[in-house]
Amino acid sequence: MLRPVLAALLSVRSTQLSDDEKRLLARHNPLGITLFNRNLKNKEQTRQLIQSIKETIGRDDVIIAADTEGGRVNRLQTAGYGLYASERVLGKINDDETVSVHARLIAADMHDAGVNMNFAPVLDLEYPGKTTSALQGRCFGNDEKQTAHLGKILCQTYIDCGICPCIKHMPGHGRAENDPHLELPVIRTLLKDLEKDFYPFIKNADCPAGMTGHILLPEIDAVNPITLSFKGIREIIRGRIGFNGLLFSDALDMHALKGSITERAEAAWNAGCDVVCYCFGESQEMEALCRNGCYMNDKALERFENAKKVFNNGKSLINLDNDRKKYYSLINQITDECVNYDATEVLHQMQKGEK
Repeated sequence: MLRPVLAALLSVRSTQLSDDEKRLLARHNPLGITLFNRNLKNKEQTRQLIQSIKETIGRDDVIIAADTEGGRVNRLQTAGYGLYASERVLGKINDDETVSVHARLIAADMHDAGVNMNFAPVLDLEYPGKTTSALQGRCFGNDEKQTAHLGKILCQTYIDCGICPCIKHMPGHGRAENDPHLELPVIRTLLKDLEKDFYPFIKNADCPAGMTGHILLPEIDAVNPITLSFKGIREIIRGRIGFNGLLFSDALDMHALKGSITERAEAAWNAGCDVVCYCFGESQEMEALCRNGCYMNDKALERFENAKKVFNNGKSLINLDNDRKKYYSLINQITDECVNYDATEVLHQMQKGEK
């Protein structure tokens, strides 16, 4: 009989698994693991860690995910992999082939490391002078049609190369002026005026995976942020956007959400998230989440099966030297007004200080 799969992406504390982590992963069979800078030292260590995770959980289809958008959000760079353009730069270049090469080069790095899911592309719109610094530079721009088009190219290229993309942050986070890592953003724009923000997600609703945004839309739910809102997920993400892929919560650890990690996880599952993401790797919190956790239901497993089909795609990722030269020659011509702010790592440092 197949073991039930915990509906969570967990995380680990360091560059190798502790004995406690091995016991927890083997016992609870999580869907997968998300990697962060603290887990990555060099390429060989990264490969060994990922292999150890897969062997410990004991499934061939374990999700190993990393945020590798390019620009300042590029986890694999910590392990010695490539530097890539931000989506802002890709939006300025606005060339289909360059965007496709961007995804192919990242996919090659991911295959080399053993990663099979990329939490990208970002399909939020950037609103100059308004969008929180947590998101600035990570968007293609403010044009919803360009964002939808370039996002589609990234998604399809990742899929062709055997990496599962994950569109984020549904239903659109660009109007948020507050950083959800630190507090809950409230977007009071009327729903009829949010169609611009929904548009890129609607046009990419066939993506096999997507992620919620921790934002409050009072017109749809005055109490619960989208991640924890049954009405928000049902009516906006599954309804108006039409997304039917595997739905991940954004990180449960963010201060936009209240309550214990288990309370947050339960609320997200009840709201309609297929999978929750826990990122701090704290053993007590992770044990509590697993012990009181929710396992993948039939619908979530069906969506996971569709996402897994991507892993078997085998487009050639060798002989990329010419593509790489052209790509860097082009992106190096573009000035990126980069915001030097990694919100996830800031939150991790804050969390360390609280212990």
